[in-house]
Amino acid sequence: MTADATPPADAVPPADPGTIENLTFDEIEVGRSASLSRTLSFRDIELFAVMSGDVNPAHVDPAFAKDDMFHKLIAHGMWGGALISTVLGTELPGPGTIYLGQTLRFHRPVAIGDTVTVSVTASAKDAARRRIQFACRAVNQKGETVIDGTADVLAPSEKIKRPRVVLPEVELIEPKGQPKSSR
Repeated sequence: MTADATPPADAVPPADPGTIENLTFDEIEVGRSASLSRTLSFRDIELFAVMSGDVNPAHVDPAFAKDDMFHKLIAHGMWGGALISTVLGTELPGPGTIYLGQTLRFHRPVAIGDTVTVSVTASAKDAARRRIQFACRAVNQKGETVIDGTADVLAPSEKIKRPRVVLPEVELIEPKGQPKSSR
């Protein structure tokens, strides 16, 4: 989009960076979408491995990964899934959303330095149960789909607007006797 282009009518407007606000079930029309972009770093992989306990060498061991099927370190697949959760929980619908289910298909690996854009689009609404199904897609910087699937959520019925929580800084410390990561 160029600087003078108008965003699509169904796009979520930019949020005040100091607050977090939802859209209620009634405010969301089929076709409404939101997205975010992130560039994968080795630190992201390390943090995800520490948080999840997933130390599969395809993600954290460069010597192993160079001889693996992708010949490089790759992101945990659920790193992309977590980005989808981020959009649903912070943008569309946002705070108050209850995640009910998710299907994901992984099409391509995400490598260090890849920029992934995750988008969710409301694809169906069930007014009787306040549920919305979202089509989910993650594409890399080449426009290639890396993940797709659907998410089912219980959308909030009331507006929520709160100050955005400032997260603490995280410092990764190499275990004693281990060389500093050079990945």
